[in-house]
Amino acid sequence: CPNQKLCASGATKAPDPAIAEIGAKLSTVKHKILVLSGKGGVGKSTFSAHLAHALASDSTKEVALLDVDICGPSIPRIMGLEGEQVHQSGSGWSPVYVDDNLAVMSIGFLLSSLDDAVIWRGPKKNGMIKQFLRDVDWGDLDYLIVDTPPGTSDEHLSIVQYLSSTHVDGAVIITTPQEVSLQDVRKEIRFCQKVKLPIIGVVENMSGFVCPNCKNTSQIFPPTSGGAEKMCADLNLPLLGKVPLDPRIAQSCDEGRSFLNVVPDSPAAKAYKSIVQSEFLQPSTTHPHVPLPSCCTSVVILYNRITLSLQQLQRNLKVPSNLYIIHKTCHKYTNKTS
Repeated sequence: CPNQKLCASGATKAPDPAIAEIGAKLSTVKHKILVLSGKGGVGKSTFSAHLAHALASDSTKEVALLDVDICGPSIPRIMGLEGEQVHQSGSGWSPVYVDDNLAVMSIGFLLSSLDDAVIWRGPKKNGMIKQFLRDVDWGDLDYLIVDTPPGTSDEHLSIVQYLSSTHVDGAVIITTPQEVSLQDVRKEIRFCQKVKLPIIGVVENMSGFVCPNCKNTSQIFPPTSGGAEKMCADLNLPLLGKVPLDPRIAQSCDEGRSFLNVVPDSPAAKAYKSIVQSEFLQPSTTHPHVPLPSCCTSVVILYNRITLSLQQLQRNLKVPSNLYIIHKTCHKYTNKTS
């Protein structure tokens, strides 16, 4: 154990000063939602990406998606941002923008190659998560969606610890209907209870397949023990919704496009929108947030648009990163105006 000597001495470990710094940094973020899953392959990152897209479809909302799956970052591919790089500004790392009001941060932007493996022990992972929360210039956000790795590991403990000084709305837990997935989800629920992380609700992904012709539903993964619906009833948890299988979701993710825009009228897209509009994901009034004045909001929107344009220009024309001098100047102006 790395803390063996500390434990043997009986001394009290001082709180990490980064916790207070992160609390101050994220004080301008209204809502923070963690997306969890008990096991891999249930569509957690896909749900996180589409949740971010759905929330950002309201142009008045500022949304960010943080990928803390350090060893398996898939968010850059799903969001169509492979090959993008993070740049340093006067206020920290600048996230990569998908749209004017949708920002993304992932360790995938820091790797020299798409095939590079991240082979890190816990402390180094924890340090990277700390940097993401403290050193990224998130700005004034309505929603911060945090996509986590499967299970209950160092990353989960770190993200909960570092967010302990700021209000977290809670966790959305993703599962599939079969018992082998639900078994691990129950452990995830127990983890949330132990660390006092509120559970917003459960989403059952891959919940049947709706035939595009006859519209009948076939259970590809049969809910042998009653599925998420019975589990939620037994544990007194909200079932936010069921998202049916659709091969076009996987295709959209591979192409880096939003499935909600590609096939907006599909049963799966409607299920996603219904989940986002559910009462459990609606903004809480218990933690009011003072908005920026209209003049400052306009500058923030302008700053985001310039950042997005510069990133697109660099990607298309391979412009050197020193073009971000303009970015820094704009950022200073934004801070001064705010």
